Amino acid sequence: MKILMVVYDNDSYTAEFPMGLGYLASAIRNAGHKVEVYHQDVYHYPDEHLTTFLDSHDFDGVMVSTIGGYYQYRKLISLSKAINASKNRKHFSYMIGGHGPASAPEYFMKISNADFIGIGEGELTMPELLDAIENHSKPYSEILGIAYKDKDGKCVINPRRPLIQDIDTIAMPAYDLFNIDFYAMLRMPNIKNNERCMTMLSGRGCTFACNFCYRLDKGFRPRSAKSIIEEIEYLKKNYNITYIGFEDELLMSSKERTVELCQAFIDAKVNIRWECNGRLNYADIPTLEKMKEAGCVFINYGIESLDNDTLKVMHKGLTRDMIIKGIENTLKVGISPGLNIIYGNINEPLSAIDDAVEFLLKYDDHAQLRTLRPVTPYPGSELFDIAVEKGLVKDAEDFYVNKHTNSDLIAVNFTKYTDEEIYEALYKANTKLIDRYIENQKEKMHKNGYNLYMNRDASFRGFRQM
Repeated sequence: MKILMVVYDNDSYTAEFPMGLGYLASAIRNAGHKVEVYHQDVYHYPDEHLTTFLDSHDFDGVMVSTIGGYYQYRKLISLSKAINASKNRKHFSYMIGGHGPASAPEYFMKISNADFIGIGEGELTMPELLDAIENHSKPYSEILGIAYKDKDGKCVINPRRPLIQDIDTIAMPAYDLFNIDFYAMLRMPNIKNNERCMTMLSGRGCTFACNFCYRLDKGFRPRSAKSIIEEIEYLKKNYNITYIGFEDELLMSSKERTVELCQAFIDAKVNIRWECNGRLNYADIPTLEKMKEAGCVFINYGIESLDNDTLKVMHKGLTRDMIIKGIENTLKVGISPGLNIIYGNINEPLSAIDDAVEFLLKYDDHAQLRTLRPVTPYPGSELFDIAVEKGLVKDAEDFYVNKHTNSDLIAVNFTKYTDEEIYEALYKANTKLIDRYIENQKEKMHKNGYNLYMNRDASFRGFRQM
């Protein structure tokens, strides 16, 4: 079969490599099918361009994958209209997947008119589905991990497929099918101007279960150090990648695993700089020093709140004291910490916003602009189920159509305060954070100017916009 994978335009100058589609492309191609990539993200084609493209090319299947964000939800609707408008629509199957559609397949099938929805990992599911479409090898009802339309147009949701336990058996993404020169321009924290970047996975899943997380695949499955290093070396050799963004939920799944992986990087002399998502309860000095030695320059931490009661409600497995200690340790060893804080979990006090601002003003090293935003109860999360139970949201359709209009606006209010009170507090808080970030940038430029003129700094490259 000939499959078209559509990488949607995220309205960004640069974008992260679409790893989900990259892994699927490898699995599908290894099963004997042909894969082509439509790069709307690179060329910013209007959706109508996709219709014209499909009208003039023959495909057996078209695939789109999205997360559950408000922008991605709307983009999926507009892309689906363009795909369904093709005069060749009856000749190909339309398949969608990702965390968004997987959490509410019946609703997403309704809004997209897709024929199939992938639920969970697709590396085994999609080749099996394509074989069933092409060769009628088995009825769709026997394929785990999909939703499909029956002959009457009704959505049928099959049982989920067990997770792939040995993820080293999964082939690396089909990088050669994608425009890597575009994705290598991605700017990450503390990256140098002459560094080329690529995102990767060091494992799948997470050892924790935050109440706002809508990841359906439970548990954590690490890749072996050998597998990770082989992929890094491939990216270095073929695309001159020198900076890796480990974008899986949790590279720091334990102190032992983190140290073992870092030592493997050191022993193999991979010589790359990298960033990852981490856990503050594992952020002790020895672990962090080993990470720095291995090339780590930034650790993105999910702090979420400084209020201990709220942290318990979230199931974060953290306390305020653990958070402060971990951040101080990170700064002490010379690694930038990413400080992610959200507001509005169940009964969270309004004073948590002031606490967050005080914390950020004290500890943020301004490797990134940090602001506060409301918590969002995406379908698939425990928080969404609580919202439905309390009558705060009816269902996935109510959430996406009426509630989740923007990630910086309140979708569902779980606190005892009014929306107006929360917005006023967030506006004041983010104004302070934005002002401090701009002041920090100004201070850096003033320092550069002083070194240039007073110290005759010949390495100066001009007052460039950051």
